[in-house]
Order: sequence, then structure tokens, then C-alpha cells
Amino acid sequence: MPNPPLSATPHWNLDAVVAALRQSREVTHNVRHQGRIRELPSREAVVAILNGLVASLFPSHYGKPDLTEESIDFYVGNTLNTTLNTLAEQVRRGLWFVSDQDDKNDAALNRKAVEITRDFAAQLPAIRALLVSDLQAAFAGDPAATHYAEILICYPGMLAIMHYRLAHALFGLGAPFLARLISDIAHAATGIDIHPGARIAGSFFIDHGTGVVIGETTVIGQRVRLYQAVTLGAKRFPADGSGALIKGIDRHPIVEDDVVIYAGATVLGRITIGRGSSIGGNVWLTQSVPAGSTISQAKMRDE
Repeated sequence: MPNPPLSATPHWNLDAVVAALRQSREVTHNVRHQGRIRELPSREAVVAILNGLVASLFPSHYGKPDLTEESIDFYVGNTLNTTLNTLAEQVRRGLWFVSDQDDKNDAALNRKAVEITRDFAAQLPAIRALLVSDLQAAFAGDPAATHYAEILICYPGMLAIMHYRLAHALFGLGAPFLARLISDIAHAATGIDIHPGARIAGSFFIDHGTGVVIGETTVIGQRVRLYQAVTLGAKRFPADGSGALIKGIDRHPIVEDDVVIYAGATVLGRITIGRGSSIGGNVWLTQSVPAGSTISQAKMRDE
């Protein structure tokens, strides 16, 4: 039976609700940065930026389908020009949240945003070289992979790594807010959560990937492979005398070259996983292991 129509226009007492929300927003529970309204970076714009950057790095895979040898450089240049202009604006918005400068220094923030974007653009060839090493590691490490195009288009681990490497460059150049937003976009798309502050060397491969978490101060060496649901996290969070967490300390693992960490393993704290080690599935590890170790749920065995 359908609901009967409302007999009269309802009244929601909006004046009182809006006033109470203003009191909460402006006074009681103000959570704005420095207590002021700021123009936040746009998630929609950042998604478009990522699409443009990935298309510029791998135009024959993510660009237009009709590209030719004659048109591809023009396409890359035009795409980068549009993308970098948009990026500079989003960097500018993000800089408000890492700066104590007031509105009188808006011009200085604009200049800083352009500088960061220009330096970021200069890093793109090196970023692409790292991504190609990651791509090659995925192809070599997965017997189900038939060609590079399949990995680029279909593997969530590859997408997460692409976004991580772009975010890491911005993080290092002084745009951490935007870098975190890129990481969140990648997390939403892939289920893989890599903090842009983590330091990850080349030939990195995440197989399957759902549920992988890599913390801010993690250091990962060359030719490391992770499987789904691996956590490289912090064991504890030290606090100061007032109980506030101490930020910025190294609290995540160091994973040396040629390490494999299998599905569901949890590695916590500032410990070192020695070169060439293998960490078994579902292992809970909170102490360092020497090079060449094999760790299972039941025992540790040196090889």
C-alpha cells in the first residue's frame, strides 16, 4: 500500500538546526586548519591528473587508441601541459596545509606550487624507469602474466605502485597533502594502502595485492615481492609526557633486497628483514631476521 501524501509542507525547525551547526562548526568543534576556511584540493581534479600522468608515462597503453609514431610525442606534450597546469593548482591548494603563511603570502605559495610542479615534471623520466623495472618484476614473478600490457591494464598492484611512485615524488618535494590524497585514491581503487613517505626501490612487485598496507617509514630494497594482505606496520606508537603521539619517528620495517613476503604476513616495528629472506603466510613478526632466513608460523630456519 503506497504511503499517503503529506498533507502540508513539513517544517524541520531548520533555523535552530543551522544555528546549532554553525556553533559547532565555528566555535565548539572547529576542525579547520588554523581555524579558517581553505580551498581544499579537489579529488575529482586529482583523479584527472593521475589519468593524465599515467597516459603520459605509458601513452600506448593509457592514451588514445589511434596514436602513431608521428603523433605520440605531440600527444604526450599536450597531455602533460594540461595535466601539469592542473597539478600546480592542486599543489597550491595543498600547500596551505603545510604552511603557516597567511593570505598576504598567497603569491609566494603560487610560486612554490609552480616550482614543485616543475621539479616533479623533471622527475617523470626517472619515475617511468622505476615503473618499467616494477613491470618487468611483475612479468618475471607471475607465471600467469602473458605480456606487459596485461600487467599495466589489469593488475591492481601495478596501478597502486604507479600511483605510489607519483605520490612519493610529490611527498619528497613538499606536497604531502596532495600525495596523501593520491594514495587514498589508489587505496580506494585497488585495496592497497601505500603511504607516500615509504621508500621503495625498483623491481617491486605486489601480487594480487588486496589488503596490503605499507607504513610511512617503511624502507624496501630491490626486487622485493609482496602478496595480498601483507602488513608492514608499526608495533607501538610512543607518546610524549602529555600522552600525545610522537610523530615522525621511524617505526616501520626495513625490508632488504630480494625478500619475499607471502599472503597474510604481518611485520611490525623498526625491524630488519635480511636480504634474500622468505616470510611465510600468516606469520606475525616483530623481531629482525638475518639474511637468507625462512620464517614460517612454526619456526625460523636459516638457509
